This record gives sequence, C-alpha cells and structure tokens, in this order.
Amino acid sequence: MDTTLRLAQQPEADALLSRSPLATLIGMLLDQQIPMEWAFTGPYTIAQRMGGDDLDAQAVAACGPEAFATLLSAKPAVHRYPGAMAGRVQQLCRALVDHYGGDAAAVWRDARSGEELLGRLTALPGFGMQKAQIFLALLGKQLGVRPPGWREAAGPYGEDGCYRSVADITGSESLERVRAYKQEAKRAAKAAKASGAASPPPGGRRTQGGKPER
Repeated sequence: MDTTLRLAQQPEADALLSRSPLATLIGMLLDQQIPMEWAFTGPYTIAQRMGGDDLDAQAVAACGPEAFATLLSAKPAVHRYPGAMAGRVQQLCRALVDHYGGDAAAVWRDARSGEELLGRLTALPGFGMQKAQIFLALLGKQLGVRPPGWREAAGPYGEDGCYRSVADITGSESLERVRAYKQEAKRAAKAAKASGAASPPPGGRRTQGGKPER
C-alpha cells in the first residue's frame, strides 16, 4: 500500500494501516460498537503488545486463545468486548492462513470482478455483507483496488461524494461528516422504530435481529 490512510487519526497507527493489509482488515473487523478511531488503532496496539511493528497472520493464529484475549484486554483495551473480539481476530487470521497463505492482500490482489471480491470478503469470518461492502469501497476509493464492477458491488458505499463509512475518511473533516451521517442514521432508526416502520436507515442493512449492521 502506498496510500496514507487516516482512519485511526493517530500517526503510528495510521502508518501501520497504510503499509499492512492485515492491519487494515483487522481494523475493519474491530469497527463495530466502538468509535472508528478506536477500532483502527487496535491493530497497532496488538502489534506493539506482540512485540513487533507489524502483524503476522500466522503468529496471531498460533497464539493461545486465553493469552491472546488477555493481550487485547489489557488496559487500554483494544475493544469494548476484548475477549469476544480476540476470538474473531484469531478466526480471521486462521482463515487467511488456511486459504491465502497468511497473505491478507491475496484476498483482493487477483479478484477479477467486484462481485468476486465481495464474495471473498463475505466469506471471511466476521465480515457480513455491509462490512464487506464498506471494506470493498475502502479498497476502491483509497487503495486503488478497482476490479470491474467494484462500485456496484460496494452498494451505496461505493458512490462518489458520500460520507457514509470509513471508506470516505481521509482526515478529521471527513471523519466528522461520516460521524454526523451515522448519528443521523441512528436517529432515523429510532424514529422508524417508534413509528413501527420496518425500513432500515439510509445506506444501512438490517441484521436478523432487526438492528442496522455497521
């Protein structure tokens, strides 16, 4: 990756995201139920606690589950639910080792179409449709991964000029615009629930439980 990402809003963490496809994937995995900056700082924190300046899928997958959960739980915790997310991070890394030789970038490197890439992403542990579409949009908009049909496969997150997700964050100003969009989406969801409406907020999809998926 030769693009500087600014998702963590912290120089060292963003530098890791910019050079490490695995770090970016893990940050996307962590991006639920916590602020985006916290989620995308997580890979840097994990790397530091594992004693390195980068992440290795094989090393993460090989960690004992209890030890890895303890690593994520140490203060400041990597996530609001560090134990559960530790398990998900290891599941993701095991899948990358088993199917891509531990090379995270291989998930998208030779994808022939946006639909193929979306299918690869949704097959990863922890990546539902919406998360996969957001990550696909991030790849296309900021990292130059643009197989034919990538915008269509990314759904609303692939549109130009929108500020719906991390795919649109390039600095503090765009971060605030994305945050404002998410807050409005939450207000719309609450209003819909109060009125008994069943439709999801703009740009959102409902999970089986009826709540918008991040």
